[in-house]
Amino acid sequence: MENGANLEVIKKYYNGCTAGDLDLLHETLHPEVVHYFLMPNFGSKPVAGREHLARYWRKITRKINARWVVDHAINQGEATVIEWSMYWEPELGAPRVVTRGAEWFEFRDGLIYEIRSYYQQKEATTELDEFDYGGRGYSIYGRELSRIHTDAVSFQAPPTMKDST
Repeated sequence: MENGANLEVIKKYYNGCTAGDLDLLHETLHPEVVHYFLMPNFGSKPVAGREHLARYWRKITRKINARWVVDHAINQGEATVIEWSMYWEPELGAPRVVTRGAEWFEFRDGLIYEIRSYYQQKEATTELDEFDYGGRGYSIYGRELSRIHTDAVSFQAPPTMKDST
């Protein structure tokens, strides 16, 4: 299933991450949210709390000029599992690479309460070998949006802005 309120909240969350928009992120995150990251990624310690997680993503997106796209989702009750793509620059101005990953979201009171991320972020593209991303409606280079996340390209933070955390 690729619809439902949870998916809409997740897409709004990723739009907030991409734009570095604290207000948009606050609208999607439970005050007690915890985001877990797969080791050994840089910064793999959990990030806890709505304000802390929102500021974390604002800082990250400005540092690497990131855009997140939700490519696929499965909803079941208070849980949603997604596949996503993150287009980013290992160094500002460098050619963009894509990191593909999956996340498990838990919801409480209609807000994101827990996120468990599964991906490896390397300074080169990481994706499934021979998988037809474009043919399946996923985002691809030159089209940083997907069949289910069509407004992903509407959001982008200026990458050179200074973080005022």
